[in-house]
This record gives sequence, structure tokens and C-alpha cells, in this order.
Amino acid sequence: MSCLGNAAMNPAQLLAHFDRISEAPDAIPRLRRFILDLAVRGKLVEQDQNDEPAGELLKRIQEEKAKRIKAGEMRSPRVIEWTDSIEKLFPVFNSWAWVRLADVGAIVGGGTPQSNDADNFTAGGTGIAWLTPADLGRHNELYVSHGSRDITEKGLKSSSATLIPKDSVLFTSRAPIGYTAISANEITTNQGFKSVVPYITECSRYIALYLKAFGPWIDSKASGTTFREVSGKVVSGLPIPLPPLPEQHRIVAKVDELMALCDQLEAAKAERENQRDRLIAASLHRLNSSDDADASRESARFYLNHLPRLTTRPEHIKQLRQTILNLAVRGRLVPQDPNDELAGELLKRIQEQKAMLVKSGEIREIRKGNLLPLVDKNQTLYSLPTGWEWTRLGVVCFLISDGTHHTPKYENSGIHFLSVKDVSSGSINFSNTRFISEATHLELCKRCKPEFGDILLTKVGTTGIAVTVDTTQEFSIFVSLALLKFSQINLDGQYLRMLINSPFVRQQSADNTQGIGNKNLVLRLINQFSIPLPPLAEQHRIVAKVDELMALCDQLETQLTTTQTDSRRLLEALLHRALEEPDLIPFLSRL
Repeated sequence: MSCLGNAAMNPAQLLAHFDRISEAPDAIPRLRRFILDLAVRGKLVEQDQNDEPAGELLKRIQEEKAKRIKAGEMRSPRVIEWTDSIEKLFPVFNSWAWVRLADVGAIVGGGTPQSNDADNFTAGGTGIAWLTPADLGRHNELYVSHGSRDITEKGLKSSSATLIPKDSVLFTSRAPIGYTAISANEITTNQGFKSVVPYITECSRYIALYLKAFGPWIDSKASGTTFREVSGKVVSGLPIPLPPLPEQHRIVAKVDELMALCDQLEAAKAERENQRDRLIAASLHRLNSSDDADASRESARFYLNHLPRLTTRPEHIKQLRQTILNLAVRGRLVPQDPNDELAGELLKRIQEQKAMLVKSGEIREIRKGNLLPLVDKNQTLYSLPTGWEWTRLGVVCFLISDGTHHTPKYENSGIHFLSVKDVSSGSINFSNTRFISEATHLELCKRCKPEFGDILLTKVGTTGIAVTVDTTQEFSIFVSLALLKFSQINLDGQYLRMLINSPFVRQQSADNTQGIGNKNLVLRLINQFSIPLPPLAEQHRIVAKVDELMALCDQLETQLTTTQTDSRRLLEALLHRALEEPDLIPFLSRL
């Protein structure tokens, strides 16, 4: 970033550093705004001393205005007595002039016919063109001819909609403020517009360019909170830096040229990102689909060594995290050890411990009719390494229950009461929970009592997120959360959590979610989730490796954020400095 302190920086650095500044998420949109800013400041093209000055142009504008009013082509605009002087936002050349927008064109509003009368409307392109802000929101071209529907003669006569001529500049004054276009034919609008009918139509392109450049500033003049709008008086009084007419033409031509360059830069950046996305997708697919454990680990090492060059967006790192979990539960992340106790033996010990808990009355015995079926190994999605076993989540857990199905009485303080929103981020968040009394908490604990090391699983709304209870603080849970209790001696709780959060089990969550609006995972189906169980020693190795790789992902996210922040700062510095450089116009003229 040492170049930011170089007083001799010139505008050529804007493109010389483009590969770097393009990493800023809004680099090209910011460059487009910069071009518009240069245009209305007179820093985009050379001035010509032979041009008729703006003062003379204003005289011709007023003469043309008088002629058009006299000929009945337009109404005489409402006279506004301005009590303040024109706000001159920045210095302009002597040949330019600061004027009000109403000095160069009539400000015209719009209207909407009665919507419950079908005779007021017709299909777009079959009647009198009529626009809403939503029409411009879907329109990317400068010129517009029709919206999604037109109005009829009846609709025009029965409303305050005004037919304005071709080459009028359309500007949305609410919902939202700032959409700009030029009418390709006679047109009307609804009341969400304050359009400009130029007294000299040759000024249309420059006026449209001005409104685009000043859009954010105009928005700051809006009144209202939930429904912001700029009034006709505000639009009429907007200060506009007016260049000579020939210079307007040169400015518009140069803006068109530079915007085309931005289009090319945008297309090139999109293609680079598409190629990178395809490379990442192919690499991750190869990692995820390989049944060769040694090849998977070798591919993973190659991919991880090239991560900084491949990952340029948060989505890439999110995909990588899912791939790490997928490799982990397929036995492709760490090597197997033939000396490890087999998972089958581990399952026997879990069942023995479960039988002891049933005998002591700590958990209920499962009725024969509710016994979980064995996993059909012919229907599993992939083959497991030697020593692993397919089983059910309900087999390895002592208890899978959910919280109270009834809304308790809330208190101002007391015991925390968690619902799905309090764990959806992937960890327990006590900052915005409800509270219940200790007596209510003790009553709810008879159904399920969360304890350190247990797992919470979201089962309503945002489903399938597993979170470890990493606190000894007491709390109760609502029905939107499931509680999983398991043998913390015979299972690595961190492995079980990452297994449930892996793409393999998350897909089962998605497939078994019921309902249309508020999705719900039922306990019966959670119990039946198929899970791959490795030996306990390998579970520990997997957890250690996943922690290591997730820490790398954290570093990449931090690095990515830093890179984007630095790129944005560099872009802002270059643009700010370029505005002050005297060689800017000759440089731009060579583009």
C-alpha cells in the first residue's frame, strides 16, 4: 500500500492496479460512478474555447421554452419563488453555469388510473405507454418505450397521468429514488416519477447523465422514513452544472465509450470468476467422489496448497468447509490404523452401556415395535473403509428428545430458555434468549435436561444444524430444538457433531423435513438417520485434522476480508487522487 503515499501518482495507476482493485466487491460499479462524477465536473473531455458558453445556451433554452408554451406543446410550468441561491457543489469552468434543473426543462409528475377498472389498462405495447418505477427496475437500457402494461385513452383522461414527449428524461422520485431513462416515444408515468421534459431535446442525454451521477445525493434530499420521496419542488430546484451544448455531446460520447470499457472489464472479470468457480467445483467434485482414500488425501493436499490462489469469494470457503466434512465422514481425511479397535466392537460397548442405563432407570427401554432397522448396506451412498460400520443415529444415542411443546410463561430474568434462533449461527447464543422461572425449568427438565457435552439439533424452521453444549450453565429448550445424549466415553462428541453437520447427514435432514411453511424434523426420522461410524481412535484423529483445516479456512476468510478491504481502500485512494490530477483528461482521451 506504499503507493498510496506517492504524491506523484497519476490516473494511469487506476488501470495499472486494476487487477488488484478489481478484488473489491464493488470495483466496477464504483468505477462507473467515478466516470459519471468526472463527467459532471468537466474532467472527462477537453474544453473548446470556440464553444458557445452555457450562458448563451440558457438564453436559447428560455426562447425555446417560450415558443413551445405559446404553440401549446407544453403547459406553462408553475413559477417557484426561490428564497435561496443555487447550491454550487464544486467549481466549474467559466464556460459552464450552475442552474436549477427547472431552468433546462419542465418537471412533470404522473398518475395512476383506477386499478379496479379494467378499461383503464391494456397490455404493454398496445396502448398509451405508461411506466412505474418497477418497470425501470427491470429495464437496463437507456431508452424505454413501454412498461409491462399500458393505459387506454380512458385511463389517461381519468387520471393525473401526463403524456410527455419523446426524449423526456424519466426519473423515479420514490420506491426507489434514482432510476433514470429516456423515453423513446410519447409516454406517461405513475406518480412515482418526477420527469424532465427538456426545452431543448439535445440536452436530454446530458440531463440523464447528470441525474445518474447525482442520484445518491438527490436521495439524501428525500423526506419521509419508511416511504422516502423527493418532491417536485426539490427536483425543480436541484443544482445542475450546465456545460456548453457541444461539450455536452462530447461528454456523453466519452461516457458511452468508457461505460463500454467497463462492460468489457466486467465481462472479463465475470469470465475469470466463472473459470475459477469451474476449477474449484471440479477440484471439490474430484475430492468428494473419489473412492481411493490415498488418492483423495493426495488431491486434498494439492488443493489445500493452492487455496490462497483459488479462493477469492466467501462461497468458495463455504464449499471447502463442506468438502472437509464430507471427506471426514467418508474416511478420506486421515489414514486408517489396522491396530484400532473395530467400530463393531465400539457399537457393542455402546449397547452394553445403554443396557446398564435402562437397568438403572436412567433411560427408557425401547419397545420392540420401535426398534430401529439395520442400515441396508446395498442402499448406502458410498463404501466405508475397513473397520468402519454403518449404523443409525438413534443406535449410538441414549436419548433423542425435544423441548417442551408448550410455550412457558416468560420472566424478566431467571433461567435461559432457548429456541432455534439461539443456535442457528452454529453455537449457543444466550444474548437474546427468553427467561423462565427456576420452577418452570425444573419441571421442563423432567422431559429433557441439556448438560455439558450433549448436542442440540435444530428441528423446526432452520433444520439440521448441530451444536455442542459447551457450557455448564443450566437452560431449557423449546420444541424447535432436539437434544441428543450419547456415550461421551465411547464416542467423540466433536466427531458426532461434525458428522451431523456434514453434507451426508444434512441431506438426510433436508429429505426428511416435513411441512410447507415452517419446516419440521420429527424425532422418529432423526433417530433413523444413517451414519458412518469409525473406530474411536480414528474419530479423534479426524476431529484433530478437521480442526486444523477449519482453522486454515478461518485464516483464508480473514485474508479474503483483508484483501477486499485493502482493494477497496486502494480503489478509493486512486479515484480520489485521480480527480485532482491535471493529466486526467489527456489520459482518458487515449482510452
